[in-house]
Amino acid sequence: MKQLNIDIETYSEADLSKCGVYKYCDDPSFEILLLGVSVDKGPVVTYDLKQGESPPEEIIEGIKDPKVLKYAFNAQFERVCLSKLMGVYLAPDSWRCTMVASLYLGLPGSLAGVGTVLGLSKQKLETGKELIKYFSTPVKPTKANGMRSRNLPEHDLERWELYKQYNIRDVETELEISERIERFPVPEFVWKEYARDQKINDRGVAIDIDLARKAIVGDETSRAKYLKKAQELTGLENPNSPVQLKEWLTEQGLEVNSLAKADVAALMETATGDALEVLQLRQLLSKSSVKKYTAMVNCCCSDGRAHGLLQFYGANRTGRWAGRLIQVQNLPQNHIPDLSVARELVKNECFDAIEVLYENGIADTLSQLIRTAFIPKEGCKFIVADYHSIEAVCLAFLAGENWRNELFKDPKADIYCASAEAMFHCKVVKNGENGHLRQKGKIAELALGYGGASGALISMGALDQGLTEEELQPLVDMWRKSNPNIVKFWWNIDAAVIKAVKDKTPVTLNGIGFEYASGILFIRLPSGRRLAYVKPRVEQNVYGRDSITYEGIGASKRWERIESYGPKVCENIIQAYARDLLAAAIERLESAGYSIVMTVHDECVIEAPMEASVEEVCRIMSITPEWAKGLNVSAAGYECPFYQKD
Repeated sequence: MKQLNIDIETYSEADLSKCGVYKYCDDPSFEILLLGVSVDKGPVVTYDLKQGESPPEEIIEGIKDPKVLKYAFNAQFERVCLSKLMGVYLAPDSWRCTMVASLYLGLPGSLAGVGTVLGLSKQKLETGKELIKYFSTPVKPTKANGMRSRNLPEHDLERWELYKQYNIRDVETELEISERIERFPVPEFVWKEYARDQKINDRGVAIDIDLARKAIVGDETSRAKYLKKAQELTGLENPNSPVQLKEWLTEQGLEVNSLAKADVAALMETATGDALEVLQLRQLLSKSSVKKYTAMVNCCCSDGRAHGLLQFYGANRTGRWAGRLIQVQNLPQNHIPDLSVARELVKNECFDAIEVLYENGIADTLSQLIRTAFIPKEGCKFIVADYHSIEAVCLAFLAGENWRNELFKDPKADIYCASAEAMFHCKVVKNGENGHLRQKGKIAELALGYGGASGALISMGALDQGLTEEELQPLVDMWRKSNPNIVKFWWNIDAAVIKAVKDKTPVTLNGIGFEYASGILFIRLPSGRRLAYVKPRVEQNVYGRDSITYEGIGASKRWERIESYGPKVCENIIQAYARDLLAAAIERLESAGYSIVMTVHDECVIEAPMEASVEEVCRIMSITPEWAKGLNVSAAGYECPFYQKD
């Protein structure tokens, strides 16, 4: 036996979509109902565990054997659930996730989606959702179902047989996907990255569950208080209703088109009296901080830790990690200087004191404390380290923008000041000489690196930060003039992509390869990893120029044809390059014995013993891989008793 292809059907009272697989199978009600298996790509057999069938001993031993490769679509689910069933830890090193293999080729992240795009002969059965709902989730007790809270096979044997066929078909679909994409296999080093990612997810991160629960109480208390005050001021039954509130605000003499956060902030600039206070209450009521705390409570397991917060290859175009469940990639920043005091006030339910001590009230305080609900285990501290201006560093390096490369030799260099100096031809010092120009340099850096123009500056908040519309285009022109090699790099990428697709000719640019093969545009990164763009075509864009289009998951979250161009492809390349640097750093840190519990963008959060050194962690992160020789990458870090922004 060399290979097993596996799919399981399960039951748990826990809501998988809210709590994730670790909490799902941590629930006492969890069990595996069906185990579908193919041995060495042979016929698929389903074992009816719920009705007493047991798989052969060789199957059990094969699942445990690290020399036997186990394949499944979203393999984390099968691996974690089977670990629970067998009472042993199934290490991820011998597991291969067909979902990751699909994402690596630019395909959808769902079994049904991949089947549709590839036109498989064995498509995922559409009856699955109804069968899962019937057998795999609790049901509402009714007189019609005999007041039972769960459907068992004996309650509908015909449906149960359909469920077994559904289980078999999922394995067959996964097998066919594997066969169709095996011509372009995932490199072995990426599977090693996947295994490290899974071990980090298995390790999880400790949650201060008392803080999370008390924060939810505080949110409920403050919301009730704010709502009551808004009712008193407006006389409305539900001042949270946009329709009712718009009408009331109009009666107060305000012109209201929308109650979105930005529009409410704009209205507050002219509102006075009760209208202003109601708008302030509206902002407080719209705070969504409690959702993160609720997610923490939902997915915190019996070991006091939240697992499965990272999605390997979650960003389809670049292969970067994505957040799941608590969404650690999207956490509010903290600016309260006395975080420890604020945490204790929440844990002791001193919400009146919070209202008095913190200018922006309970909702804002709870929002700023979200990060601090992640805590190290007893006897440890967090070391948090991230790369300095990593995308700007990578872009300058690959584009050959030498003045930037020289600048980044100094880890403490301020790219915003340097950019302003290059644009305005004068000395710029943060909080010093020509310091006001630094903000323009910052906005330009954040908005213009990937072909952005005036619209990108506006999206980045340029007008809100004091720039006028008349200043925007000159700012774009100055930034591009001071970075000619970056601009050239964008359009060289554009030409390389078009040539590779149109002429079916491989192109190499600055160590990056572009090649068309079997209906896919591949971009080979210096690390050896490849980005994939499915069914690319060269078409005329609205400006009458050649433009690349391809199929992928678009802004609508659907599979569709997407138009791109050089600067956008450049962004994909740079973010993917930075992602590979982080993956290499994770390998070095874990090999050195450091326990990573989370990665947040370009940041590693390490659960470290008290004697561990921040400087050593940053040194390890700053080592340049062989494929990035000459890159001036540097990391900075800090230690903390709970997670926070420094």
